[in-house]
Amino acid sequence: MTAPTTTTSPSVLTLGDLLTHWQGHRGLTRRVIEAFPEDQLFTFSIGGMRTFGELAWEAHGISAYNHQGLTTDDWSWNPPEGELPRDRAALLAAWDALTPQLDTALPAAEPTWFTTPQKMAWGTMPPLASVQYSIDNEIHHRGQGYVYLRALGIEPPAFYER
Repeated sequence: MTAPTTTTSPSVLTLGDLLTHWQGHRGLTRRVIEAFPEDQLFTFSIGGMRTFGELAWEAHGISAYNHQGLTTDDWSWNPPEGELPRDRAALLAAWDALTPQLDTALPAAEPTWFTTPQKMAWGTMPPLASVQYSIDNEIHHRGQGYVYLRALGIEPPAFYER
């Protein structure tokens, strides 16, 4: 009689790979923020859509939400109180402060826990799905930023340079 064998599928991405992917997108979005003229980042929009500054604050907030969940297992949503700053320096300072925190938090996550459904602000899902949503949301809003930059006559950063 032959002993049963267990087969496992190799992982396509490690948490380190996911972090590299996420931070690559965050770095590109940061360059898009920098590409906007200061006086247009929180004022220019097309067709009544939000400004890119507002969209970038949203992307930052969702990444911060994921950081909170990854480090504390607290997935409650606490929207910012009051008006967010409407200047590039404050946005970039918040963006840059979160970057090293994500560098520490994501690789420290337990892979099994990372795929275990959690009750989150937008439903029950594993932390991996929430991080993927954060990345997808940022890409979507960065695409809007590209359109805005082109409408302003500014060549946006190359989307593939992450």
